[in-house]
Amino acid sequence: MRLSSQTFTRFSPSSYPNMTSGSNSLMWFRKGLRIHDNPALEYAAKNSTHVYPLFVIDPHYMKPDPTAFSPGSNLAGLNRIRFLLESLADLDSNLNKLGSRLLVLHGEPGEVLIRCLKEWDIKRLCFEYDTDPYYQALDAKVQSYALESGIEIFSPVSHTLFNPADIIQKNGGMPPMNCLSFSKIAGEPHWLSSSLSTTPSVIPPVGDVGNCEISQVPTVKQLGYDDTQEDEPPVFKGGESEALRRLSESTKDKKWVATFEKPNTDPSAFIKPSTTMLSPYLKFGCLSSRYFYQCIKEIEKEFKNHTSPPVSLLGQLFWRDFFYTVGFGTPNFDRMRGNKICRQIPWNNDDELLAAWRDARTGFPWIDAIMVQLRKWGWIHHLARHSVACFLTRGDLFIHWEKGRDVFERLLVDSDWAINNGNWLWLSCSAFFYQYHRIYSPITFGKKYDPTGAYIRHFLPVLKDMPTEYIYEPWTAPLSVQTKAKCIIGKDYPKPVISHETASKECKRKMAEAYDLNKKQNGIVSDEDLQNLRTRVEDQSQATVPRRLKQKLI
Repeated sequence: MRLSSQTFTRFSPSSYPNMTSGSNSLMWFRKGLRIHDNPALEYAAKNSTHVYPLFVIDPHYMKPDPTAFSPGSNLAGLNRIRFLLESLADLDSNLNKLGSRLLVLHGEPGEVLIRCLKEWDIKRLCFEYDTDPYYQALDAKVQSYALESGIEIFSPVSHTLFNPADIIQKNGGMPPMNCLSFSKIAGEPHWLSSSLSTTPSVIPPVGDVGNCEISQVPTVKQLGYDDTQEDEPPVFKGGESEALRRLSESTKDKKWVATFEKPNTDPSAFIKPSTTMLSPYLKFGCLSSRYFYQCIKEIEKEFKNHTSPPVSLLGQLFWRDFFYTVGFGTPNFDRMRGNKICRQIPWNNDDELLAAWRDARTGFPWIDAIMVQLRKWGWIHHLARHSVACFLTRGDLFIHWEKGRDVFERLLVDSDWAINNGNWLWLSCSAFFYQYHRIYSPITFGKKYDPTGAYIRHFLPVLKDMPTEYIYEPWTAPLSVQTKAKCIIGKDYPKPVISHETASKECKRKMAEAYDLNKKQNGIVSDEDLQNLRTRVEDQSQATVPRRLKQKLI
C-alpha cells in the first residue's frame, strides 16, 4: 500500500536529497505494535542498510507505585502493563522471523531517542503519528533535533482510519461534534480500495548498537512487580499474534458481523462476552483499525441487509475516530476548566464516596459487580461503563467526571486518552449528550439483561446465595433471608451509600441549575460563578435531603 501525501508527516531537508539511500533507519515503536499494515516500518525498511526497531521503557509509565490504590505504576494498572509487555515480546518474536529484533532501552523517551540517533548515525527516523498531547509534545522535541541534524522524518497516520487534521480542515477548522456529522465529512477512507501491506518481505538487519545498553523485553517481575495471578486467569493476552487470532475468531460468524448492533449487546455477559473485545488490541495498535475495517467491509458485501453506523461493527470504528478527532481539535479536552465544549458543573468533592465507588463498596450490587470486573479483567462492556459512570456523576453521587476518568485510565487495559475522556464527557452530560434526566438506574437497568443476577453472583460471591428477588436490592431482604444467605447487609456486604431515589432527584436539580448558569453566561463561567453555584446547590441540598429522607422513613 502507498499512502498519499495527506496521510503522513514527512520532513526531509532539501540540502540532503539522497542521504537516506542505503543508510541507517530507526523505527520508533510506541503504539502500532505490529508488523501488518505498518507503513512506518515499511518505509524504514525501504532502501536501508540497517533498521533499528526501538521501544523505550519509560519509568514514568512503568515504575511501580506502592501508594496507588491498585497494583501498577503511577499511571497504569498492572493488567495494562502486563498486556504491553506481552505485546512487546510478541513484536520481538515476529521481528525475529524477519531477521530483525526489538531493541529495548530504558529512560525518558525523548532523551533516549536523541542519544540513539547520534550513536547509530541514523539518517531516517520513522514512527506512527500520535494525536495524544503527551506524544505531540514529545514528538515536537524529537523532530526539532532530527531536522537540525539533517535526519529525514516519516510519520504516517495509521492508528486511525482518517487523519484527524484532515477532518477538522474539511469542517472549517473545527472538529465535528457528533458522530453522524463526522461520518458524513469523512466518507469512505481513501485507502479502502488499496491492498494493505500485511507483512514486509524482509527487514534489513540491526546494525552496531554502540554503547547503548540494549535489554530484552522485561517481565513484570523484572520491573519490580509481584506478578500474583488473580483467582481467574488474565482475560487478555497481549500481542499482534493474539489480536489476529481473535479477529479471525470474531469474524468467523459472518452473519453476526453483518447484523451486529452495539446497543443490543449484553453488558452482563461474562462467560461469552457479547462484543469482539478487540479494543485493547486497537488501543496498542496490535491490530490495525484499517485492516479491521477492510475485513468488515468484505463481509458486508455478502449481506444485502447489513447494519449501518453508528450501531454496526463498522460504526464502532467511526466512534473511535470521532473521539480521536474531537480530542485532537479541542484544547484542554481532558478537563472541565478551559474546555470550551464542556459544561461547567459544580461537582461534589467527596473522597469517601469516590473510594466506595472505586473499591466496589457502594452497596448497589450491579454497580459493585461492574467495578470488581473492571479491576479483575481490565475491561467492562460499554453499557457497564455507562452504568457506573452515570452513577458516579450525574446519576447519584455527583462526583467530578475527571475523578472517574482517572480510575478508568488506570484500570482499563484498553484505556485510550481520547476515547476515555470523550466517554466521560458524554456520560456526565458535560458534552455531546445533554439529556441529564435520563439516568441508568443502579437497580433496574441490570435486571433487563440478567434477571437472575448471575453476573452479580459471579463477581460478588458474597451474594451468591441471595434469593433472586433481592439480588439487586439485598438491603430489602428480611434479616432471616440475609442470615440464610450468609450475607448480613452492613456486615458482610455494605449498606447503600445513598438513597438512589433521593440522590437522583438531587442530581437532576443540580444539573438543571448548572445548565441554566451555562446558558445565561453563554458557556463562559468564571471560578467565582461556579463556586457561588456550588454553595447555593449545597445549601439547598442540606435543607431538602433530610426532610425527604424523614418523609421516606415515616
